[in-house]
Amino acid sequence: MSRFSQPDPELGHRLSRRGMLGVAAGATAAALLGAAAPATADTAATASGAKGRGRPVLPPGRLGIQLYSLRDKVSSLGFGPVFAELERYGYDEVEFAGYTQGSAGPITLAQLKRLARDHGLNPIGSHVGYYSDDPGAYTFAQNLTKVLDDAQALGLKHIGTASGPFRYGSTVDAFKRAAEDFNTYGAAARARGMKFYQHNHSEEFSFATDNPRVRLYDILLKETDPDLVHLEMDIYWAYVGQFRFSKRPDGTPAPFDPLNYVLRRPDRYPLFHVKDGESDPSNPYGYKMTDVGDGDIDYQRFISAVTRLRGHRMAHHWQAEHDNPAESFTFARRSSAHLHSLREKC
Repeated sequence: MSRFSQPDPELGHRLSRRGMLGVAAGATAAALLGAAAPATADTAATASGAKGRGRPVLPPGRLGIQLYSLRDKVSSLGFGPVFAELERYGYDEVEFAGYTQGSAGPITLAQLKRLARDHGLNPIGSHVGYYSDDPGAYTFAQNLTKVLDDAQALGLKHIGTASGPFRYGSTVDAFKRAAEDFNTYGAAARARGMKFYQHNHSEEFSFATDNPRVRLYDILLKETDPDLVHLEMDIYWAYVGQFRFSKRPDGTPAPFDPLNYVLRRPDRYPLFHVKDGESDPSNPYGYKMTDVGDGDIDYQRFISAVTRLRGHRMAHHWQAEHDNPAESFTFARRSSAHLHSLREKC
């Protein structure tokens, strides 16, 4: 089912991500593995020939994938077979959205870390909930020490949340309070040698309900300490935000370009989600999510602009993602091939 058929696709995404790998799949392991088209001996190199002979846009060793995109496979097959496929497809890194593997049986954090490294995959980050009404919930607000303990056990350099900063509402003061929370988590993560980060959806680019001239995302940037709180721009959702919120509630223009946020503050964006969409103005979100390379977001332009900044070619991590891919291994394979194929314009 497309997430756009949901009444609130962003809310559905945030809620489903909390229990990422708790679902059981109904297909056998063999059937699931067989669903993905086989990779060639050098899928990325084969694809790259059609894009010219310039320097690769994607920096070496910096292509990752958000495992939420492969939750069906992890739940049924376990991390091992999934990591083996990702290795074949040319991925370098993985970003977690849960540390359990459903029907494939229990796994310890030490085993998970070793399994990733055995397949040449660097665990780069993880998504954890921001807060919950349940005092025992596995979130930053309820169990900060446990969250950081687990991230440290996995050797993560980044630990963050895909939850929006809406804990206290959508007013200016509400976002300032959320920023204080994030500063607290960032300080605790920094003390462990990690970076705390927040992953956006499109609502962060909306306007404060008590001051419609103020964009909420700007409050978050201003009120969080840049040494403690980092951002993972989900590029797709940022462009959805551009479509939805380039006018204020009164209709006056308020244009913005997601790329400009990054170019003004590149040190704040160590991680990105590379997610694609076909432009669809009839859709209330402006886009229909697709596999990377099948949509209209210009990733040659976006990635090049960031990596051409002095000192920034190797400073960022690019995580492919699709919230609900038609076939998750196929998505992973095709997205890697496309991103590896991109070349700088001469």
